[in-house]
Amino acid sequence: MKAMAMAMDISEEARKLVEDYKDVTVGIFGSHSGKEVGMAAKAWGFKTAIVVQKGRDKLYTKYNRWLYDEIIVLDSFKDMLNEEVQEKLRELNTVFIPNRSFAVYVGYDGIENEFEVPVYGNRFLLRAEERNYERGQYYLLKKAGVRIPKEFSSPEEIDRLVVVKVQQAKNPLERAFFYAVSPEDYHRQAEELLKAGVIDEEGLAKARIEEYVLGARFNANFHSYALKNAFGDFDFVGFGDRRQVNLQGFLNLPAKDQLKINVPVKNEEIGHFGVTMRESKQQSVYETAEKFIRTCEAEYPPGLIGLFGLQGAIAYSPEDETKLEFVVFDVSMRVPGDPAMGPTSPEMRNLSIKHGIKIEDPLDLSMMEIKRALEEGRLSDIVT
Repeated sequence: MKAMAMAMDISEEARKLVEDYKDVTVGIFGSHSGKEVGMAAKAWGFKTAIVVQKGRDKLYTKYNRWLYDEIIVLDSFKDMLNEEVQEKLRELNTVFIPNRSFAVYVGYDGIENEFEVPVYGNRFLLRAEERNYERGQYYLLKKAGVRIPKEFSSPEEIDRLVVVKVQQAKNPLERAFFYAVSPEDYHRQAEELLKAGVIDEEGLAKARIEEYVLGARFNANFHSYALKNAFGDFDFVGFGDRRQVNLQGFLNLPAKDQLKINVPVKNEEIGHFGVTMRESKQQSVYETAEKFIRTCEAEYPPGLIGLFGLQGAIAYSPEDETKLEFVVFDVSMRVPGDPAMGPTSPEMRNLSIKHGIKIEDPLDLSMMEIKRALEEGRLSDIVT
């Protein structure tokens, strides 16, 4: 209860702080989607401040320097919680854009209880992305009545093709999926990955075992608004899919050659590409997003604000083999970080027509909302 009170105090302080803002600096985390946010912010006329970590900063400090007005260089991303760093961000009138790297490297406790800088969107939903959290994404999806893959509580229950989602031992951002068809198959592969050092016992104990959904994969990306009277409830921004190391290399080989290679497959995200879906099947995706938004409002007020992604597949219903439905197996509660979305999505043209202004990237919608909130004195409605 004390931690919750501290968290809410920080949120209230953030709302009070932005009431005095006469301008906004968009705060950026130097990883994951740092370039995307920088481009959108500068295109909308905002000043930018990026926080980078020594040794992995040159992409921002050298090769794309023009995107950032202020650069804060830290020995470790965790140092963002230091008071002098936070004070600098507050002095700049920062509204910080959260991404996955921010959540992982700074940590949920720090973000919820110590990071006294206004965050665009709902900082308390970042933790809900965790699959093992009791009120996490699977809890929310079930509450929303969204179909998710069948989960198996132990390897001994495996009776069909499953995917095992286990954290990589040496990379907190990525998981090392493997596929199994029986308990014996599971144990054999798990032992191989443990010996190779790809996973560890702790990660395996927390792994999620779920049915492998046979269907076409789609990452459905949306933007949910706080200023609904200005922009509507939410916008669909487009579909994408991921390219993964080293899975992509395996898939590029003929099956007979894949069988010759005895190397653990890693589903580490390395890139994206755009995809489209038949219009006759798109309605169910919109409806899924709408149900999920309503559930987040009820469970985590003020709900979803900003970009989010529903990763899933279009597959046949187990109750009706003639019916296709959208099955969700992962949720991104923040900027999904797909730089291919803007250039490849036909929705950019659609959204330009809707809003009467050129929309070239999903993050343009975030900047549009921040700008309107600043103009109308409503920044407190869009931050926590």
